[in-house]
Amino acid sequence: MKEDIQDLLVAAIKKSLEDLKIDKVFNEEIYLDLPADARFGDLSTNIALRLKKTLNKSPHEIADAVIEAIKPHLEEPQLKGCIKDIKAQGQGFINFYLDEKYFHRYLEEIIMPGTESMRPNIGLGKRVLVEYVSANPTGPLSVAHARQAAVGDTLANILSFLGFDTKREYYLNDEGNQINILGESVALRIRELNGEKIEFPENYYQGEYIYTIAQQIKDKKLEPEDISKYAVDYILSIIKKELDDFGVKFDYWYSQKGLRESGKIEEALNLLKEKGFLYEKEGALWFKSTIFKDDKDRVVVKSDKSFTYLAPDIAYHEEKYRRGFKWLINLWGPDHHGYISRLKAAVQAFNHESDSLSIVIVQLASIFREGKSVEMSTRKGQYITLREVLDEVGKDASRFFFLMRRTSSHLDFDLGLAKKQTPENPIFYIQYAYARISSILRQGSKPVRKQSDLSVLNEKEEIELIKKLWQFLYILKICSSIQDPYMLTVYLQQLAEAFHKFYDLHRVLGEDDALTHGRLELIEAVKIVISTGLDLLGISKPEKM
Repeated sequence: MKEDIQDLLVAAIKKSLEDLKIDKVFNEEIYLDLPADARFGDLSTNIALRLKKTLNKSPHEIADAVIEAIKPHLEEPQLKGCIKDIKAQGQGFINFYLDEKYFHRYLEEIIMPGTESMRPNIGLGKRVLVEYVSANPTGPLSVAHARQAAVGDTLANILSFLGFDTKREYYLNDEGNQINILGESVALRIRELNGEKIEFPENYYQGEYIYTIAQQIKDKKLEPEDISKYAVDYILSIIKKELDDFGVKFDYWYSQKGLRESGKIEEALNLLKEKGFLYEKEGALWFKSTIFKDDKDRVVVKSDKSFTYLAPDIAYHEEKYRRGFKWLINLWGPDHHGYISRLKAAVQAFNHESDSLSIVIVQLASIFREGKSVEMSTRKGQYITLREVLDEVGKDASRFFFLMRRTSSHLDFDLGLAKKQTPENPIFYIQYAYARISSILRQGSKPVRKQSDLSVLNEKEEIELIKKLWQFLYILKICSSIQDPYMLTVYLQQLAEAFHKFYDLHRVLGEDDALTHGRLELIEAVKIVISTGLDLLGISKPEKM
């Protein structure tokens, strides 16, 4: 695609501030938003509001001055003919109204054969490592893990699409207290299977899978460590199969046990010590995380010389940077929220920028069946697994529904709605639009691209549909910047709605060849964007429904 009009307008706004001699007093980022109400244009900036205090003038006065200063820059070749109008509206917003001819040209770019317009290189090959799920291999994946898997995988897809060199990693916590408890849980079930009466501890794992493992090895003479290893390998095979069926694959599985055995934890701590960021107190070794705005210093080696959880995490993240990654993205559950500041401190202690590590907290998901919430308890095994959701509603609905809310919001997953084959079900609604377009394109003759006159597309619903297509890359950029793909699900629902509205009011295959060809090109562009969006979500694209 030619240079993005948003980037061109931001550059023009910067030039207007230079012309007004106010660029020196304003060094903040300039950005454009999509107005929620189409009456306020296609793009909007609040630059006048942000300059109010600095210039001690009313936002409207500033907006009027910026608009006058920007007009000459809109005559430059790349912007000429793109902007129909600029208005200062509301409390001082500057709103840009794009010309319909610009949207027609944009539509041509989407459907032009061989075009790379749908794959912008915003990331410029920057190496990104997205770490997600990373569930302890102590049981099948829960819906909380499933939500992280859907979010992480889709986010990685979006970043790759935008030109980032993106890799996916699962951090395998394959040692420690939870693994020991797993082995002991299996050992107790073996004794129970062999006729002993067992009082099972409350904090041990009690799922059916523990019985299955116990039955497989009850006749073998295994040491406790071997029982734990067998259980981990068994559960890990289940996790990998569940993720594979969910459409989630990882580039790397990084073992904590391997990290410890490599000596890299001691190496990282020694480096911090050399930098003066560690000190001894009460027999323990402390990290001076308060230097980097943590609320208190943190223990990395306890008085008994064992590592805290933080020590391997410090070494692990430094190892990510050593492997050449420039941007680290971690998806964590809500119980890790308080852990962010100490890990950010560790990253800075190794001379990395704080914002080179992004922590995304993915809130929990509740499963509803027939209007009732299903209770969950990991150790007792009374929880809905990813496998159960997949078996009940399928991969497509599962992935979409896990993405339908902001990661910062609790998610209610309605199994009944996910199974409905009606427009009430959002993924059905989107896939139906795709299938409907596919059917029309099969009926219509393939457009002759050089002869198609897209200026015939001037009905309100046609322009609205093209504008919605134009918003696609903007939405992906937002998903990237906030590290949350949920807006893509909203966008695809809106695009499907705009298409259905257009199709219900206007015939595509009519007697007017020029109009038929134009509309066929329009719906083909819609199909291309829906197809790309569903690919990013990891969801199938049915040609018939």
